[in-house]
Amino acid sequence: MCSHDAATMSNDEECSIPTKLYPMRASGPVGKRVTSIYQKRMANFFTPGQWEKVNLLAALNDDVFNGPQNIKLSVWHAPGTTRPTFKEATDRSNTFEEAHVGNSFGPSWTTHWFKVNITVPEELCQNERLIELHWDCGNEATVWSENGEPLQGLTGRGERVEYVLPSTFKDGRGHILWIEMACNGMFGNGPGRPIFKNNAGGDSIQPPDPNKHFPLIKAELVAPNMQARMLHVDFQIIQDAALELPEDTWEQHEALNVASRIIDTFNASDRSSILRCRKIAEEYLGSDINSASVHKPVNDKKPTVFAIGHCHIDTCWLWPWAETRRKVVRSWSNQCDLMDRYPELNFACSQAQQFKWLKEDYPHAWERVKSKVKAGKFHPIGGCWIEHDTNLPGGESLVRQFLYGQRFFESNFGSRSTTCWLPDTFGFSSQLPQLCRQAGMNRFLTQKPCFNSVNEFPHTTFNWVALDGSQVICHMPPAKTYCAEVNFGDIKRSIANHKSLDQDNTALIAFGKGDGGGGPTWQHMERLRRLRGMSDTVGQIPRVHSGDTVDDFFDNLEQKADSLVTWYGELYFELHRGVYTTQAKQKLNNRKSEFLLRDVELLATIASIQDSSYQYPKKELDEMWEGVLLCQFHDCLPGSAIKMCYDDSNQIYTYIYKVGSSLLQQIYLVLGISEAGASLSGVQNIWALNTLPWPRKEIIVIPDNESFVSSGNSNLLSVEKFNSSQEERAVTIQEISPGVFRLQNSQLSATIEDGCITSLYDRRTRREVLSGKANKFVIFDDKPIYWQAWDVEIYHLETRKELRASTTSILEDKPYRVSVVTEAKISDLSSIKTTISLSAAFEDQQCYVECRAEVIWHETMKFLKVEFPVDIHNTEASYETQYGITKRPTHYNTSWDMAKFEVCCHKFADLSEYNYGVSILNDSKYGFSTVGNVMRLSLLRSPKAPDDTADMGKHHIRWAIMPHQGGLGVQTVRGAFNFNNPLKLVSASKSGNCSLTKFPIILKGDEHLVLDTVKRGEDDEDIYVSSFPKRKGRSVIIRIYDALGGHGRGTVETIWKLSKVFKTNLLEDDMEEVSFDEGNFEVDLGPFQVQTYRLVIA
Repeated sequence: MCSHDAATMSNDEECSIPTKLYPMRASGPVGKRVTSIYQKRMANFFTPGQWEKVNLLAALNDDVFNGPQNIKLSVWHAPGTTRPTFKEATDRSNTFEEAHVGNSFGPSWTTHWFKVNITVPEELCQNERLIELHWDCGNEATVWSENGEPLQGLTGRGERVEYVLPSTFKDGRGHILWIEMACNGMFGNGPGRPIFKNNAGGDSIQPPDPNKHFPLIKAELVAPNMQARMLHVDFQIIQDAALELPEDTWEQHEALNVASRIIDTFNASDRSSILRCRKIAEEYLGSDINSASVHKPVNDKKPTVFAIGHCHIDTCWLWPWAETRRKVVRSWSNQCDLMDRYPELNFACSQAQQFKWLKEDYPHAWERVKSKVKAGKFHPIGGCWIEHDTNLPGGESLVRQFLYGQRFFESNFGSRSTTCWLPDTFGFSSQLPQLCRQAGMNRFLTQKPCFNSVNEFPHTTFNWVALDGSQVICHMPPAKTYCAEVNFGDIKRSIANHKSLDQDNTALIAFGKGDGGGGPTWQHMERLRRLRGMSDTVGQIPRVHSGDTVDDFFDNLEQKADSLVTWYGELYFELHRGVYTTQAKQKLNNRKSEFLLRDVELLATIASIQDSSYQYPKKELDEMWEGVLLCQFHDCLPGSAIKMCYDDSNQIYTYIYKVGSSLLQQIYLVLGISEAGASLSGVQNIWALNTLPWPRKEIIVIPDNESFVSSGNSNLLSVEKFNSSQEERAVTIQEISPGVFRLQNSQLSATIEDGCITSLYDRRTRREVLSGKANKFVIFDDKPIYWQAWDVEIYHLETRKELRASTTSILEDKPYRVSVVTEAKISDLSSIKTTISLSAAFEDQQCYVECRAEVIWHETMKFLKVEFPVDIHNTEASYETQYGITKRPTHYNTSWDMAKFEVCCHKFADLSEYNYGVSILNDSKYGFSTVGNVMRLSLLRSPKAPDDTADMGKHHIRWAIMPHQGGLGVQTVRGAFNFNNPLKLVSASKSGNCSLTKFPIILKGDEHLVLDTVKRGEDDEDIYVSSFPKRKGRSVIIRIYDALGGHGRGTVETIWKLSKVFKTNLLEDDMEEVSFDEGNFEVDLGPFQVQTYRLVIA
């Protein structure tokens, strides 16, 4: 004011007169609010408890009808644990009995079909009010139409319990819905509460309770008060702001003020007060929160958090595959319904296998999903057959994950994915970026490394670089979840936890119920609207946007790719290290199946090119591959699923072996060979079948202990009886003192005592290989913090105990092989019998000491390993990975080094120094560690959750100790392949079949290049089984890689007449044409590069 007396001011004066005079006197005392009290008050407004009859909960429903005149139930109990189809369940021969709220249904894994007769009350039929069926039995269910169309999934336990009735039901007449009840919760049937933490009454990862029953607690028709329901969401967001924003911000105080005004305005007996409350909420949240228009651009501000609907369904985990098939239709039907109500919803969904199941089982839901895909709302993503493990599968398996996944998406939806989507996989192989790029994906999303137990991963958005230099843009959502509830905290953390803000300030958040399926709910969508409205109205929270796609998000990042930081090599996960070992038989089956498929494809290719009357078994091979790929799901192959899942996978592997054996017999006929009998009287017309692409010379022993030497450089190797004179035996054994034995050939001398190798002397280099007792069995206590099947913690190393062996004795003293056997008691329930063998050595190749163990294993929370202290010193050890080598520290210099106390390897691990090293080969193991100079192969674990029978029983395990001159080299790579793919004796007519006495296709040149895969082209017209356009003629696909990390050159030579040769990607798209001369062409690969070629047969 310019004057104390406003009345004396003239109109020309610049000061204005206030509209309301400042009062002369205080009207009364006004105190400062005690923030903590008002914060605590808020929860009482909208949560259950002693206030629920007078708070907002009392106004949520206008009417509830649960009498038999409005809803009447009858039920048919499916026999056993069968899962009948709709047609089977509604067959007139089935007897339905009356059912009521309060009845219990079970036991676990059973199915119950309800016929629900609904009559909407007349007073609800005459207006536009929404009518819902509310159903809650604490388990999962599917709502079906009277005509057999799956409509929506129900979750239970208060989540997703409502189904909106069609408007056609509002005619006063009776209508029928069917409800398929599955007696399992969202997370299976673990004992106690569905939680994931140590709990005295049980938790979700414990073995399933087979006798769970589920009471039906709710079956009613509800007319919700939609304004009260929306006010509930309004208040939730405002409360979060009042609790989570800093108290030194006006936005926090305003949130508390608004919340208090809403509470004071609300009157449970006056429904008009709800609208007044909502108006108050709009002051903080904005006026556009009731529609998708809230997400429209405002003042050219760009969103920073991209919200993408997501529904992670573990293909198996705490439930079997058969239940996953139902989870898919429940979850995806929900999303289709939600898209009709919330046009801003964009939903990303991975795993081609699950799409295929939906297509096979639920045609109506499949067509519904396809229509949403076409509308640009439902987004198939990931480009993989399933969300697979990336550490344990072989290289060709990773290729097929992409090949089968991308081809399914392209053939059914018309496009391929550009983003590899693996949010829940337990660590990532160093070659994954290269394979992604060759499969048409330059983007990668995961979540898992943010759960590291030792070191916090330092980046959010970065360029991830493979061993060969290929890169993908990787994003790890900083909300640290792939099942976000999109509450205030999730959006806040999406920027607060962002570690790459120097390069980019955007984040993706994947929201929706997950792991057990479900996906986004209406609550998620409403929260997103309010969080966006709040950002645009008062700020203080990142600007979230719903309506864009994953591609839109990555398109923005791609423009900044040059500025993003780089991460080279594997994304090692500092948790879940036990999965390299758990469920040993699954890992053995995986390795055997991969080699079986490799052999069948190679031989079938040769047969189909040689004999046009032979039909390449594309259909059967696809079925075998899809089975292997399914079993590589990230909770199946790693060993973190319930027993029911392994009963399922064992059936798949049995099928694979059966079909594979049958195919081989058919191929043998075409190639003019047959399996040799178990007993051979001579070597006439006997050959050894070699399916590896290099020369081999090995001893083959048949069951009656006859031995043969096979050698050559082709698919069929010559065979002759092993001959060794007693005077100059190729391998010998001596008991040099009581219980101490020396096994010796021309290369190695091994001393064995009490089952341990106390000395391994390299006779050619005249050096001792060991620095202590090798092949020493050690056992550890294995009690992780929580995740039993998943985790082994570093403190388990502090509990090391050596197993004591009984006396060692001679098992074999043959001219071709000598062996000793030792038995050791592990406990009163478990034992191990070990055979250590040394075979005759051949001058032109490195030999090894082979170990075979027969383990009877019935332990609880123990970890069995075998140790090899070697006289080699290096700060890094080398481990085979897919298409290359990963080097890891042998020391604990930093926390990053120490965190890798247990790592993954494939067929071998190696510790080498200049000019000498030691490789440990194996036939089925993946867990390993090298600490200092002690190499340690992990053999067996015994977790009791989620499968309390994991690894119990008998195991047969093979490994070998192979010293070598020089550093890690070709002899280890080829030796490991040979160790996993023994020669097979076959018989052939005297004239034989010349196509196998010479390699039909061979790679010559640098020996570190490996010709790994030979198969037919996917769409060749003579083997065509897909919906893709046929390719004229016949073609052969070969895949070559550099195994050791150096530039390599070579020549591919083939006996087949060629018309063209192309480089291709993994999806077999032709790239550049390659010149050739009489079936030969040059190859040139960079370090650890994988290259595919398509050879068109003339």
